[in-house]
Amino acid sequence: MSEIPQHTLDEIAAVNATGLTPVVFIHGLWLLPSSWDRWAEVFKAAGYAPITPGWPDDPETVAEAKEHPEVFAGKTVGQVADHYDEIIGKLDKQPAVVGHSFGGLLAQILAGRGLSNVTVAIDAAPFQGVLPLPISALRAASPVLSNPTNYHKAIPLTYEQFRYAFANAVDEGEAQKLYEEFAVPAPGAPLFQAAVANFNPWSETKVDHDNPQRGPMLLISGEKDHTVPPAITEFNYKIQQKNTGITEFAEIPGRGHSLTIDSGWLEVANTSLAFVQRFAER
Repeated sequence: MSEIPQHTLDEIAAVNATGLTPVVFIHGLWLLPSSWDRWAEVFKAAGYAPITPGWPDDPETVAEAKEHPEVFAGKTVGQVADHYDEIIGKLDKQPAVVGHSFGGLLAQILAGRGLSNVTVAIDAAPFQGVLPLPISALRAASPVLSNPTNYHKAIPLTYEQFRYAFANAVDEGEAQKLYEEFAVPAPGAPLFQAAVANFNPWSETKVDHDNPQRGPMLLISGEKDHTVPPAITEFNYKIQQKNTGITEFAEIPGRGHSLTIDSGWLEVANTSLAFVQRFAER
């Protein structure tokens, strides 16, 4: 197990003290927990207790992350999933879980373990069994997958790479601002794990989508996402629909992979909140 940092333990204690239903937010690659700050305020105002724990060893600021990129290296999907499993285990109430990109994959892994009472997965990275592999997704992942040695490294995106993978659906000025404010290096391992998942029966990207304790789940897709195009989310939805629980799908028109952080973030946050409000246990 990874060590939970003190600031996260303090957050857990504060959440437990409220007696409210927690909402655990999980970020994806090239972002930090601070990418959820505005979402946390929206959910707090709605009567929930938000918590935004990082991946193991996440720096607290973008500046720290850029200064020490090596701390991201070597993190695998399984290690990160177990880290969040441990965090959820310290909460007094079973939480709702909201995740974006690889955070959306992690949210589904945790739901499959029966740890979430309601789950929202936004432009989620594909789990084992999700077959579509659109060209745009390959191009978005190419800064990592183009070199096998990147598996054990932390890889930053250039602005041009970020513009294609995240910020293709916003204007140039906003794209530059998002890159400067949010973009950090990311571990290469998860992308390699996702790329070969369907050839590896022991893949850490496996999701127990049949578990009857999975709980209600909403899958959100950005219409113009290059990194996780709608074809991936739609296939994900078809698989998750086989679960006995409630499974819903929402496509957000005109949005790319930056939909949780760009100027249209509130629409996605409100869509997620409405689903949580319908199904989360109070």
